Amino acid sequence: MLALKEKTAIITGASAGIGEAVARLFYEEGANVVLLARTRGLLERLASTLDQKRVAIYPMNVTDHAAFGKMLGEVQQRWGTIDYLINNAGFNKRGPIAMIEPEILAEIVQVNLVAPIVLARMTLDIFKQQNHGMIINVASLAGRTPTEGASTYSGTKFGLRAWSYGLAEELRTTYPAVKCCLVSPGPVLTRFILEEIDKVPDISLSQKCVMPDDVAKLILKTALDGKMERVTGGPFSAMMTHIGYLFPGVKRFMKPFTEAKGRKNREVLRKYREKIIAEYGTSQK
Repeated sequence: MLALKEKTAIITGASAGIGEAVARLFYEEGANVVLLARTRGLLERLASTLDQKRVAIYPMNVTDHAAFGKMLGEVQQRWGTIDYLINNAGFNKRGPIAMIEPEILAEIVQVNLVAPIVLARMTLDIFKQQNHGMIINVASLAGRTPTEGASTYSGTKFGLRAWSYGLAEELRTTYPAVKCCLVSPGPVLTRFILEEIDKVPDISLSQKCVMPDDVAKLILKTALDGKMERVTGGPFSAMMTHIGYLFPGVKRFMKPFTEAKGRKNREVLRKYREKIIAEYGTSQK
């Protein structure tokens, strides 16, 4: 039996990488999928492989709140209900903050933090009317422990994680049939990492690298059971990132070892980079 038959899921950043993997998996499980991303051509490519009766594409930036509101009305009219909002779209530029243009820093915050909050708030009106629905935010292990060279990205993911927990608690007492959950991946092997392999901090590559399909499976599990948070790498990664946040001195002490592991992993990834890029295409995640 299909786990998501007749459900409808809105997926941001859906044109490639994690978003595409989620779209395909949810579709395979019977869901209608609403695909949002900036590039029409990539959305059309994905949609052409799916049954047109169960897919809708919206080329748009997640910071365009008016366009998102219009989309909500159209989707609700077409399929009757909206069951999931998956806030997956993300943006980053690596490097020391002093070397990044202020406009880019503002965009990172708008895409990674402001947009998920606003889009969730807009969708919440529908979830309240229906008396059911789930928001799944894609955060990051960088949102569990600070990452140098990605301080603004880490900050937005910290904020998204904290907001998700706060909203979940608020919903528990006000609208218990509506859930807010999150999935926090470590490094995911899309172009987001592979095309900038030399810019990715060594410490980031020390974590277990996963494929987009692995993250999609965690998101599906979350959609089905409503668990508050899942991380790639399991309990060990969750524990280590938590320790790194609570005890910065321990993280600094371990830094030479974790960076050495990251450099070793980088060389392994170089061998498979082109193959993975060809299979999973472009991605902001």
